[in-house]
Amino acid sequence: MSGLKRSEQRARTHTALLDAAVRCLVTHGYSGTTTQRIQDEAGVSRGALLHHFGSKSELLVAAIHHIADMRLKRIRELVADIGDGSEALERMVRAVRSAMAGPPFQAAIELWAAARTDRQLRNELLPAERRLGAELRRIFDRHAGIADPEAARTAFESLMALVRGLELTRIMRSDQTMADRVVDDWLEQVARLRDG
Repeated sequence: MSGLKRSEQRARTHTALLDAAVRCLVTHGYSGTTTQRIQDEAGVSRGALLHHFGSKSELLVAAIHHIADMRLKRIRELVADIGDGSEALERMVRAVRSAMAGPPFQAAIELWAAARTDRQLRNELLPAERRLGAELRRIFDRHAGIADPEAARTAFESLMALVRGLELTRIMRSDQTMADRVVDDWLEQVARLRDG
């Protein structure tokens, strides 16, 4: 029984460290995210941190997959009851936009920027982002109602660029309603693809 409790404690500590890494990436950025800060944020000893992750690089690689899992869980929760009615596309887009915002996305952006010049980070980031992208594409195809595969691909890619860009520039925008109008315009354009 004590072995089970020990494994549960290890799992809790592991998750606490990954969650702390996400919070540090959001609060301090990639360059300000140190193992000491993560350790302090998680409230664990140095030995506990080193037991789970031997280096900052190892910890951030695990954080990449943790962030992707968090984002996948969120999008699945948001689209679970969308259905296939006439409002499915709009509800799906709103769900994707919501899932592509907030701390997990902000932490992912920090890692994307760092991966531009860090080959190891990039090599780990790509499979996690491809897994997330494949799930988003599956959800999109189910609810978009666009028959032409090339038009569907273009619509999906433009949606991803749109929601990522809106979240990236959110802090610089004084009129937050503009983002809603941009999404509404995208929906109008895609509605024409569905009708045509």
